[in-house]
Amino acid sequence: MNSQARLDKRPIPFIDVAAQRRHLGRAVDEAVGRVLAHCQFINGPEVHALEAELAAFCGARHAIGCSNGTDALRLVLMAWGIGSGDAVVCPAFTFCATAEVVALAGATPVFADVLPDTFNLDPASCERAVATAKRAGLKPRAVIPVDLFGLPADHGAIAAIAAAHDLKVLDDAAQSFGATYRGRKLGTLGTATATSFFPAKPLGCYGDGGAIFTDDDDLAARIRSLRVHGESLNDKYDAQHIGITGRLDTVQAAILLEKLKIFPKEIAARNAVAQRYAAGLADVATVPSVDNDATSVWAQYTIRLAPGRRDGLAAALKREGIPTAVYYAKPLNRQAAYRRFPIADGGLPVSERLSGEVISLPMHPYLEPPVQDHIIAAVHRVLA
Repeated sequence: MNSQARLDKRPIPFIDVAAQRRHLGRAVDEAVGRVLAHCQFINGPEVHALEAELAAFCGARHAIGCSNGTDALRLVLMAWGIGSGDAVVCPAFTFCATAEVVALAGATPVFADVLPDTFNLDPASCERAVATAKRAGLKPRAVIPVDLFGLPADHGAIAAIAAAHDLKVLDDAAQSFGATYRGRKLGTLGTATATSFFPAKPLGCYGDGGAIFTDDDDLAARIRSLRVHGESLNDKYDAQHIGITGRLDTVQAAILLEKLKIFPKEIAARNAVAQRYAAGLADVATVPSVDNDATSVWAQYTIRLAPGRRDGLAAALKREGIPTAVYYAKPLNRQAAYRRFPIADGGLPVSERLSGEVISLPMHPYLEPPVQDHIIAAVHRVLA
């Protein structure tokens, strides 16, 4: 059955995990079968193998598997001892987990604005957020840039601000593992990097999973302890720290090992899809841009529309079996749980504006050209 015939019979997946599953064939079944055979479901050999492969892939000294992307962020903050009286700068236009882990640590997230072209942390607003925190009597300790939708933030500018104010940099690469910045893969740019293997991510498992990357030996050792209840290296019943249960299970590690083998080809395919979207939609929408300093893994393909056009486009595409999503309809400072936290001097005008303009289209490595052409044509019919 060709792609056009499929368009007439069933909705188009927003993220097609099933297509990837078919492409992998029996490899995943066999990998899971090996775990079922040896029965080392926690901290089995596949976990250690995956950590080694992930570290080699991005060039980090340490890769530490953990239970999910949120715990990856949380474990780093715990290892740094960030807590009451401390401030951590976060972008306002992102998923709530970035600020959630700061609040759970007892610290204060201070929201900074983002750039309109990349959707990532605005370095100038980050600088103002540091000043806001100090004026409020807080001690700025860290900044969490988010590489949103698969595109790296301006890590050079952020590193300079961090150095000037003695801040740790925790790169939230939940959506962007596999991307590059100035020729370096994410995982080596911050003091630590956290990623997620949620099934919808560019590199996703079949449940929850995450990882932390760092070149700091002491930090890595502390995180490995914290992810298993703070146990000591020599005696798991002699807790050295107050930790959590944050391990990556062996079945998910086995699945990720197989997916990592095809990940480079999938990244290339995602970029081909993004290029086709850009060529087909630039005349009716503001398409995302990637400068020469970076590459994206396109966790989402997010366009901007003139105010008031989004709902009509979403409804029209839905009638044609084309799904869309909005990431994010409210910046964090307008969400009930986070309204009490401070925002950078100058406000968050870009985050506020983007929340009313963005809409994401289907994006995955197996989006065939005829299907993508159908999506592009449908968007044109509404917007042109």
